[in-house]
Amino acid sequence: DVNTAAGRLLTFGLYILSIVLVASYTATLTSDLTIQKAQFPVSGVDDLKAGKIPFGRIGVRVGSASQDFYLREISKGAYNFYPLPASRQVTFDSLLSNIVDASFIDSGVGQYVTNNIYCNLTLVGQSFDQSIFGIVTPIEWNYAQILDVKILALRESGTLYLLQQKWFQSKTCPDSLSNTSTALDVPSMGGLFLVFGVIIALSFLLFAWQQYIKNHVFSLPY
Repeated sequence: DVNTAAGRLLTFGLYILSIVLVASYTATLTSDLTIQKAQFPVSGVDDLKAGKIPFGRIGVRVGSASQDFYLREISKGAYNFYPLPASRQVTFDSLLSNIVDASFIDSGVGQYVTNNIYCNLTLVGQSFDQSIFGIVTPIEWNYAQILDVKILALRESGTLYLLQQKWFQSKTCPDSLSNTSTALDVPSMGGLFLVFGVIIALSFLLFAWQQYIKNHVFSLPY
């Protein structure tokens, strides 16, 4: 009964618990949405086409296939990118020093360096503009057929896939702290429920004490 002291104490505890739970959930949801929005300003090459990153902040290696792709698919022939030398190292240094915000790199090389060398860089989106490479040998080379058979055997046995996982998909960089979930869990909220349990116990004790006093007073002889 809310008209009793025990009922008012229990109601007060429920009120405080609900306020804290709603406030914690709102803060956690806001934090997760903010981190998710700030973590990946672009999700792929389509966002570059849409101009979500200024074109002058996109680094492109001059004279490379990346430049051809940029001119053909993104800028439609406009040289509005940030020119970089052909060296991949300069590309990585430009990203780390905040000279450019994004650049293009071979997907295999990008996987390896972002997972094992440059832990502050990351790959965004799916691979695009895939090319087919071949092995050049002399005409009528004696070992051409043997090479074809060996490569086919490596592919069918899964060895090429295992090599790709070992050298390109292995990871030594620690997971980013921004990926850590901030979801509410039982250990983080245990103290709150413990306090509420104490309030419930005090409410029952207060109710029992009031009942004892009431019965004791009314049972006294006149």
